[in-house]
Amino acid sequence: MYQLLRPILFKFDPEKVHNYTLGLMRLVGALAPLRGFVRQLFAPQATKPVQAFGLTFKNKIGLAAGYDKDGLAWRGLACLGFGHIEIGTITPLPQEGNPKPRIFRLPEDHAIINRMGFPGRGAQFVLRQLQGGKPRGLILGVNIGKGKETSIENAALNYVTLINTFAPIADYLAINISSPNTIGLRRLQNRDHLNSLLADIVIARDQKSKDLDKNIPLLVKISPDLTDQELEDALEAILGSGVDGIIATNTTTARGNLISSERNQQGGLSGKPLTSSSTEIIKKIHLRSQGRLPIIAAGGIMSANEAKEKLEAGAILVQIFSGLVFRGPRLIREIAE
Repeated sequence: MYQLLRPILFKFDPEKVHNYTLGLMRLVGALAPLRGFVRQLFAPQATKPVQAFGLTFKNKIGLAAGYDKDGLAWRGLACLGFGHIEIGTITPLPQEGNPKPRIFRLPEDHAIINRMGFPGRGAQFVLRQLQGGKPRGLILGVNIGKGKETSIENAALNYVTLINTFAPIADYLAINISSPNTIGLRRLQNRDHLNSLLADIVIARDQKSKDLDKNIPLLVKISPDLTDQELEDALEAILGSGVDGIIATNTTTARGNLISSERNQQGGLSGKPLTSSSTEIIKKIHLRSQGRLPIIAAGGIMSANEAKEKLEAGAILVQIFSGLVFRGPRLIREIAE
């Protein structure tokens, strides 16, 4: 059904279609009969639980950050069968993000370019959306980032504020230091910046974990564009920090051999062109950490085969975004089963 609908949806502005989809899934999450119908239609029937970061995931597949930035539709999206959903990226205060248009489809390349720039309604709005019941068995991740107006030197203050806000309600927290669409953000992956940032963040997490008597896994999301030396430096900082895992990877600024008309748009590229580079990063992380750093794979997972490649490379879980846009909800069941 989705393959019939997709050509129609692709005739309209990508951001408007996305917001319409979120509205629809928010409605699903609010109405019990719709929740049951969608679960029956899409959710995987036979899956195997996964242990990671001290948590039990009902299956290996999750929804990557960026899809439901403000936590509007996560209860409805959970009915599609995800084992975990990552909300965000969330900033402390509301912000507009970059000027529109800022999402571009590349159908011939099975890819998307976005330059969103962390638009959102801010931490307090999202916190209200996450209050109340959580779908049974769902792991809820919260992805956090620094505000656009916050300097690199003061970035830790933003992350600490967001940890204190969301630690009571999130199952895990993900630190976004790798989006290419916030000026200067990727500088936080530099070893000196990262050592300092993670030291402050882990102290805040540990204190909150003690106060709440709760395990609060902390993950770091990295870029696929790191050189071997930059990756080595980042991993050295991460491995020595007390962080629980890594998400590999964010979108890329590389363009490669794209053929779609929008190929030269600025922003982060996701989808099929990212598949191999993301997998290579995962292999390097797994080898360098000797398997001590659990990895969630993201980037270019457009089929079950590509999910399998990520898992064989060393990942323990996978996340999709562009694959959901191009393949539709059936991709979730295909991977999970």
